[in-house]
Amino acid sequence: MNKGFLIALIFIFGTLSAQQKAYYQQAAKYQMDIDVDAKNFTYAGNQTLTYTNNSPDELNVVYFHLYWNAFKPGSMMDQRVQNQGKNGDSRLQSNGVSHLASIPKNEEGAQNIHWIKQNGKDLKFEIQETIMKVELATPIKPNSSTTFTMKWDAVIPQQIRRSGRNNREGIDMTMTQWYPKIAEYDYDGWATFDYIGREFHAPFADFDVSIKIDKDYVIGAGGILENPSEVKGYDSNANPKTDSKNKTTWKWSAKNMLDFAWAADRDYSVESFTVLDGPRVFLVYQKSEKTKFWNESKPYITKFFQLMNASYGRYVYPSYSFIQGGDGGMEYGMCTMILGESTSLEGLMGLMVHEGGHSWNQQIMAYNESMRPWMDEGFTSYYESIVMHQLFPPKEPAANPFVGSLNGYRNFVKRGIEEPAVWFGDHHDNGTAYSFASYVKGELFLVQLGYIMGEQNLSLTMKEFYNQWKLKHPTDRDLMHIAQKVSGMDLKWFHNYWINTTKTIDYAVKEVKYDKNSTTITLENNGQVPMPIDFSILTTDKKVVNYQIPLNMTHEWKEKDIYGDFKTLNYWPWTQKEYTFTIPYNKSQISALGIDFSQRLADVNPEDNMVEVK
Repeated sequence: MNKGFLIALIFIFGTLSAQQKAYYQQAAKYQMDIDVDAKNFTYAGNQTLTYTNNSPDELNVVYFHLYWNAFKPGSMMDQRVQNQGKNGDSRLQSNGVSHLASIPKNEEGAQNIHWIKQNGKDLKFEIQETIMKVELATPIKPNSSTTFTMKWDAVIPQQIRRSGRNNREGIDMTMTQWYPKIAEYDYDGWATFDYIGREFHAPFADFDVSIKIDKDYVIGAGGILENPSEVKGYDSNANPKTDSKNKTTWKWSAKNMLDFAWAADRDYSVESFTVLDGPRVFLVYQKSEKTKFWNESKPYITKFFQLMNASYGRYVYPSYSFIQGGDGGMEYGMCTMILGESTSLEGLMGLMVHEGGHSWNQQIMAYNESMRPWMDEGFTSYYESIVMHQLFPPKEPAANPFVGSLNGYRNFVKRGIEEPAVWFGDHHDNGTAYSFASYVKGELFLVQLGYIMGEQNLSLTMKEFYNQWKLKHPTDRDLMHIAQKVSGMDLKWFHNYWINTTKTIDYAVKEVKYDKNSTTITLENNGQVPMPIDFSILTTDKKVVNYQIPLNMTHEWKEKDIYGDFKTLNYWPWTQKEYTFTIPYNKSQISALGIDFSQRLADVNPEDNMVEVK
């Protein structure tokens, strides 16, 4: 046998074997005891972590995230912000000057690891910026568990982004990304992305957390409070227990979550209510005139959970907390930290709907946000548009809930700074380009799929995706597998164009010729992304007649859509620039004709898509 041929066979069968390996995911159990020095914004931590290796690989090293190490001058986050200047995240810089560069020494973030042990044996570790590499005393074999114990202390940083002390809304402590968190390990290896300012990835874990803090504080967290009668804020008949240092101990638990986050403030109020067939919802915020819309939000929050349960999949956790964290909005397990001082109910609900929506697309469907932010942010934005459209119907009629996102995308493309959605979150060169690649193009990915395969098939796809992959770590490949199975279409071409490139859609009505009993239309593809085309006419007696021009690459054609019945014409080969067809209507019978009456197609120049017949 030829040597080269043999090598090729080994490669092919090795690849097939790798693709056929069963899915697995790692598991962790944290037990933490935290003692907070509120006056000095520090705390001491002891942690026991039971880690289960469900992979087929033997592990000789593990990695932990130490996120707070980023919040200091000269950190990688600071360097990245300085290098990007005015193009960087506007929350991390002003006029190109990094906010991290001026953090005072005593307010720098720090996670100081005293020691870490594996089954009682001291381990060697190395701090690499926001990553801690730990050499194991004993390898973790497949399908086995090990126990790490760790002692550390931390300085709560000045709040620059998400975490920190004394933020602009007066919240004393926002405790997110606050403990040494073991990194995710999967088929792609260890997810050891440095913390540069974007988002996170982690294994699902159980949490048992005890927090000792001054008795005057109230804590909001993502989890179940096990001792509400012993602390302040949650039980009107509570009798807080204090120790010799005037501290109370808060006991929290959570199951099968990616992260445990909390915030503490002396002025928090706590309100709660239960959503029918949904979670118990907690509102933890500072009551004032500036937060008056929180009370009005309750029926809208109820409707939000009910809409999401019906349209995507049922929320799986017992509770959810909206916590005034004082910096933008960021989702965590069973909670979110959001700005509390909104100027309108709709503005507050927009923030709550988006961050609460991440419970589905980030927490339950635990994508790797560092690698695929367009799935996390984009899919959340998609459902946000749908829910907000129903909670706050537009004052002027809109063709669909995504008109604003589509127009925003078109305007952005004209700036010429677009970057592909496939790029890792922290590696976008322009902050605005990151936002459009992740939030907007991610949302429009689903909008375009609905246009291509029909909204009914998209709904079935997303529900099946949720049912198969909830509480797991799906990728876009898993979604596309289901979408192709539901629709019968080949959709890989669209995924490649929309996510891996910045090519655009641009179709036009080139020519219309009217005959005695018919009209002949020529369409033109002026863009780089081929698409099937929905074409319609509005008759003079106010009827809409729809036609579908399939794209040959899908090989199966759309059978139905919510925007009306249609007749399917011959397919349009993607290599063909123009397409001509004839319809049995003359000029006197037509008021208007054009491409995409539903206004879902992300055509960058929709002005030439319609013709008004005069």
